[in-house]
Amino acid sequence: MHIVQFLIGLVVVLALTQLVARDRKNIKIRSVIQLLVIEIALAFFLLNTTYGLAIVGSISSVFTKLMDFAGEGTKFAFGGIQNKEEFSFFLNVLMPIVFISVLIGILQHIRVLPVVIRAIGFVLSKISGMGKIESFNAISSMMVGQSENFIAYKNIINTFDEKRMYTLAATAMSTVSMSIVGSYMQMIEPRFVVTALVLNLFSTFVVLSLINPYDSALGEDELISNEGHRVSFFEMLGEYILTGFKIAVIVAAMLVGFIALIACVNFIFTSIFGINFQTMLGYVFWPFAWLMGVPSHEALTASSIMATKLVTNEFVAMLELKNQAAHLSSYTRGVLSIFLVSFANFSSIGIIAGAVKGLDEERGNMVSRFGLKLVYGSSLVSILSALIAGLVLASY
Repeated sequence: MHIVQFLIGLVVVLALTQLVARDRKNIKIRSVIQLLVIEIALAFFLLNTTYGLAIVGSISSVFTKLMDFAGEGTKFAFGGIQNKEEFSFFLNVLMPIVFISVLIGILQHIRVLPVVIRAIGFVLSKISGMGKIESFNAISSMMVGQSENFIAYKNIINTFDEKRMYTLAATAMSTVSMSIVGSYMQMIEPRFVVTALVLNLFSTFVVLSLINPYDSALGEDELISNEGHRVSFFEMLGEYILTGFKIAVIVAAMLVGFIALIACVNFIFTSIFGINFQTMLGYVFWPFAWLMGVPSHEALTASSIMATKLVTNEFVAMLELKNQAAHLSSYTRGVLSIFLVSFANFSSIGIIAGAVKGLDEERGNMVSRFGLKLVYGSSLVSILSALIAGLVLASY
């Protein structure tokens, strides 16, 4: 039964891409099929083989250790609160972003990170059939963040047409930055976070190859450079520490605002309609939850969490999943975890558009114009990754 649901879900996702597709005649069906086969194989390897589970476990343990190091700094700065051993979302989940940001800064400063990004991007371009710029962008977004990675194109961004800008922006929205991965692992199982990072890369190329096909080789001879004004090592440390802290504070502020707003809206909807807003939105996502193989009696809860991610952000949805975890099966928790690991939500439109606008106002306005299409495409990426993960999780 689950295989049938997966096949129907795959057809639905592919059909939904065609509702907003342009230049359908340029779609490379062979590349799409190749990407899907590789993605399914990777999902099986990472979630259902001894070696795959060992790799995922090793990566997870690295981040666990990094969280321990980050905790030392947090305990020193907030000892009076932290040493009571009570869970604090800001201290335990968000503050480690500062330390991870510093590590990224060091790797960037010693020029290890750019080499890694270029190397992986080159290999990915050969596998995906996408251009070097697009593949570079996919890895760069994951390593340095959905807004910071656009700095690499500051000298050539004014040459990008609407199709390329859509692909770059949608890729940034469909992935997550490494600086925040450790925080996710505090709320959902680390193995699903690691798996989602890999699956989202391939799902992104599948969806974008269908929605927005074009000759991605154009302009590849242009130099991609993320070299700016060279600063000293300690200047860099200061900048990345403050950047990490700003991200933590911004996420905390957004959580306060969104969670308070949801509580208010839920109260109003419950008072008037007898049903809260999240449950109402959940009915829209219910068919997708069912297609992912979520049991019928859990589908509405799961779909409400999916809807929460779309209208707020992944942190709010992960908190909701954590609260509901005891009432959900391990399978449902798994596919939902995969779905939630991305920046596909309405607030990301402003983040990406603002980052691009800082480099080129015209391109920034361009991103704002197709903002809803960005969320649409990126949400399909999350659904596709969850469908494929569900296919593997159902096999054991």
